[in-house]
Amino acid sequence: MAKSKRNKIVPLTQTDKKGRAGKDALYEQIRECADRYKYIWVFSVDNMRNTYLKSVRADWKTSRFFFGRTKVMAKALGTSPEDEHKDNLHKLAEQLVGHVGLLFTNTEPEEVKEYFANYKESDYARSGIQANSTYIVPAGPVHRGEEIFPHNMEPQLRSLGMPTVLNNGIVTLLNDYRVCKEGQTLTPEQAQLLKLFNVQMAEFQVTLKSYYHDSHIHRA
Repeated sequence: MAKSKRNKIVPLTQTDKKGRAGKDALYEQIRECADRYKYIWVFSVDNMRNTYLKSVRADWKTSRFFFGRTKVMAKALGTSPEDEHKDNLHKLAEQLVGHVGLLFTNTEPEEVKEYFANYKESDYARSGIQANSTYIVPAGPVHRGEEIFPHNMEPQLRSLGMPTVLNNGIVTLLNDYRVCKEGQTLTPEQAQLLKLFNVQMAEFQVTLKSYYHDSHIHRA
């Protein structure tokens, strides 16, 4: 009979007392969830937004999500065969790199896959994200949808790089202006302009990477 790995104590890295308390609590929660739930998923998030992640959590109230502090989560699962909480969990811990999290659930894998394959939310792109299309504002009165920009917006548009002037109180673009080009990494100014024009180029999405069940790692 295999020796139980549940009672092993693995010290975390040294931190200040306040930070250490939070990490210790997370460590214990991860281990408790590993014992309580049938499946442990590793997922990544594209274009992270707390609002949307909160919505996902609400849809999965009987499950547990953990996002961030990947080193602590990996320690809790175990980073080697000697300190892993359950057999082969260290192989799942190896995937806790970057912007990833853990989902503990008793829901069957096919249902989990179906939900996340269909959950997407559009949002405004932040700086550092690649533009998914080219956006050009034509010369003339500057519109946002069906409405012309109010005159008090002209200084802001100009400060963000657009060659605008006030023409009889109407915000006017002197020539066509390309806000961004497809594939270009957005600057803070470009991201702000896209938001002002109500152009959404980001998409929040949870991508499932793999899951653990009965000592085995399965690809998503």
